[in-house]
Amino acid sequence: MSRTRLSAAVGERGLRRARSSSRYQRVLAALGAVALGLACGGSGAPAGTEVEFWALGREGELVQALVPDFEARNPGVSVRVQQIPWSAAHEKLLTAFVGDSLPDVIQLGNTWIPEFTQLGAIEPLEPWLAKTPALDAKDFFPGVLDTALVGGVTRALPWYADTRLLFYRSDWFGSPPSTWPAWVAKAKQVQARLGPGQHALLLPLGEWEVPVILALGKGAALLRAGDTEGNFRGAEFREAFAFYLSLFQQGLAAKSGVAQLASLHQDFAAGAFGALVSGPWNVREFSARLPLEFRARWATAPMPAFEGAGPGVSLAGGASLGLVAKSKRKEAAWAWMAFLAQPAQQAKFHRLSGNLPASRSAWDDAALQQPQLAAFRAQLAHVRATPKLPEWERIASRIAWHAENAVREGRDLDTVLAALDRDTDQVLEKRRTLLARDEAR
Repeated sequence: MSRTRLSAAVGERGLRRARSSSRYQRVLAALGAVALGLACGGSGAPAGTEVEFWALGREGELVQALVPDFEARNPGVSVRVQQIPWSAAHEKLLTAFVGDSLPDVIQLGNTWIPEFTQLGAIEPLEPWLAKTPALDAKDFFPGVLDTALVGGVTRALPWYADTRLLFYRSDWFGSPPSTWPAWVAKAKQVQARLGPGQHALLLPLGEWEVPVILALGKGAALLRAGDTEGNFRGAEFREAFAFYLSLFQQGLAAKSGVAQLASLHQDFAAGAFGALVSGPWNVREFSARLPLEFRARWATAPMPAFEGAGPGVSLAGGASLGLVAKSKRKEAAWAWMAFLAQPAQQAKFHRLSGNLPASRSAWDDAALQQPQLAAFRAQLAHVRATPKLPEWERIASRIAWHAENAVREGRDLDTVLAALDRDTDQVLEKRRTLLARDEAR
């Protein structure tokens, strides 16, 4: 790949970061539903084949419990798992690509898939899927599957899913409303009963997810002009962002982030707030950390809709599996990926990690029948991917920064959105230049 093409994928800053230090964000998606007999049929790889798999964070530790079963079903094939901290993962993957030293299979945050696709680091999976008829795409949550598609081509096999929804105090809110107007009306009733320092809602500042979820719920396109310019002054995003700010302006949402709380779980139980937007990791955290007598007083609900009966839209997140394009053990590597995609293995990995399966049939497992998980199953049927650009995480960080400043400083709505469009256009400047150069050829 030429230096120009490499720059188009990661940018000059990305290349420098691949050789130095950087800050990278956590991601998280799961996909797969493969019949049990798929892995039992063997990988077709020669005996003595070792698949090298780079897995991130705690998943790199927990997935090792699945290796013996895979190796028993695939005699002569072994798996070596290297655990990489999330904080160093993106840099290490880029460095390994530049040094031509990637392993056979890599775990990718879903927002990284477009970047590694443009680099040519991961194999298109259509030929492998064609050889795997037991892999039924209809069994996947469509929005989760979409995160793995770039240009209509499947570029990764999502491993587990992630999304955001509402955690709420059922003793305050009762039965959760399904629309935002009804939620606001209920929140006003709750707020009227609360004292100083208490709020009906916690929408953590410093995070981009809630403004984007609301915008997607309004049908907003976050970018325009072929994903080369910001579209945050568009009518749908503007309406959603105005609604977001109104929750703070009415005193319904606390002007704070999670990091500013003494303890999220203790403050929730103590009544500092009655509902928050969060992800599946907090199901286990709330279950473990909340007082025993409080555990029947909280629940989860899908994101409300602006119109209609709901659920509303939320984000399709998670982590996926990439088949490295230069792997010399692709048959065995694909067998390992397909094994991890089996509904039974996804359910087993949920028991180990708490991560959510992307295979709908995996949700029939007894371990996923916990009441607080039912809302996640419903929400995963109504999720959307963020823009599939290598630059998305930089744009997302600007959304978070401008949203927090708008809340804390009371800045004018249109001024904020104009600044956000300018920042986004600057982030995408190189993309516009390269596309214009390609069109001129």
